[in-house]
This record gives sequence, structure tokens and C-alpha cells, in this order.
Amino acid sequence: MTERLSVEDWLKVEHGETPDGSWTTMMARVAKFHHKHNFADIENHGHDMGFRIALTVEELGELSAAITKGKPDEEAAEELADLLILILGHSLAMNVDLEYEFHSKMNQIMTRKARTGKLGIRVTDYTPETNERQ
Repeated sequence: MTERLSVEDWLKVEHGETPDGSWTTMMARVAKFHHKHNFADIENHGHDMGFRIALTVEELGELSAAITKGKPDEEAAEELADLLILILGHSLAMNVDLEYEFHSKMNQIMTRKARTGKLGIRVTDYTPETNERQ
């Protein structure tokens, strides 16, 4: 568990700039990016979740276009990385320990049963609707 929540907390973490498989390295690098561009400043709107969600939708659209238009895998991979960077940044903007929440959610969903619907397999906590008329 990291328990580091703010950009300032993450800036204190020693990290490299090469992939090392570490959550800490990724979070520290995203925090450095947020700090560099002063995202926390209210005038920049960098930690405004409405703005951040709009950016996420935009990036998700770019990933979708890369996949549905048959663009090279490298383009889809870059868009996927953009989404991951945004999501990690969301945790900074919201002061959420995303590593803890990730593991908590994984523990929860690992207990669920899979269901196959019209569009494929789902592993979610829901009750399928019926087509019965009352």
C-alpha cells in the first residue's frame, strides 16, 4: 500500500525514468507531470474532474478509432497509455490511493460469477433484466 495521495507526496519519491514494473515509478512520474504543468492550480482546471472526465472520453474515442479503423497496434497502444496516464492522474486529482482501491476491487470481483449475455461475458454485480411485461 502506498498511502501517498497528493502530488507533493509523490514528488518526494525517488524514481527512474525507465520501465521497472513499479506502480511507484508510474505514480511518481505522473505526479511530476502534474507538478510541471501546475495542474492543481484552479485556473488551469487540471484537477477539475468534469474536465478530466471529458479528456478521458476524448482519449477513449481515440483508442476506439485506432481499433475500429484498423490502425497499427502501436497507435492503439499509445492511446491506451494516454488513458492510463489520465486515470493515474485522476487519483492524484481526487487524492485517492488507487493502488489500494485496485486491490480492494480485484478482491471483490474475483468472488463474482461470470455471466454470458448477448454481447459476451460479463463479470459484474447485476441482475439481468427480463422481458416480462407486468
